[in-house]
Amino acid sequence: MNAEILRGLDPFDILDAEAARLDAYFASLTGPDWDHASRCEGWSVRDVLAHLAGEELYNHACLDDDLEGMFAILEKEGIDELSAFNDWCVQRRRGLPVGEVLAEWREKNGDTRRRMRDLGGTATIATMAGPYPVGAQTFHYASEYATHADDVNVPVEPGEEPNRTSWRAHVGIFVLDEQDAPVRVEEIAGGFRVELDGRSAELSSADFVDATTGRLGRDHTLDPELRSALVCLA
Repeated sequence: MNAEILRGLDPFDILDAEAARLDAYFASLTGPDWDHASRCEGWSVRDVLAHLAGEELYNHACLDDDLEGMFAILEKEGIDELSAFNDWCVQRRRGLPVGEVLAEWREKNGDTRRRMRDLGGTATIATMAGPYPVGAQTFHYASEYATHADDVNVPVEPGEEPNRTSWRAHVGIFVLDEQDAPVRVEEIAGGFRVELDGRSAELSSADFVDATTGRLGRDHTLDPELRSALVCLA
């Protein structure tokens, strides 16, 4: 596992920054803003917030080392796969005042971030994949927050974008390596060269991030097999 790619990055500070960005944006929304479509098919901006609030059930189960308790809740609800869990999290909050959902997310994600930081990057945490380093898990959470921020068009200051895109790209490389993905990635000026079974392409840093998160536009000319091989953070 190529942890060197993440050296010098603080996952806790990065996650805090992405949470603050989302919080500030959500707090600025009014009325019909919440009903705008997101980049997640079938989900509005409000639904993305509901998803973020709902997945704290998993985050806290990991921190509490109580995944069995979470599975018992889901079994009672008839939930047996991740997509169904995500839909359940959204649907059960659609009838709630959006302010209540925002308050829930603020409280629970704040607790998650505090507890992860207190544990420290080298500690381990229970996950569905088994014991896993807290620092690496925090990078996963940060990537998800950044992706969903983009999904709902959260503005990013131009001066922040280069560093934000850089850490997201490096997390993508780390996860591809972690998953033993067959695609080879080489950093080049302005982006990345990707190779798979004789196929190769050069991507801008932003396009590489979109590829790893499954958000690359359908009109992008990237070879379909390369496109599929790069998805690791969706």
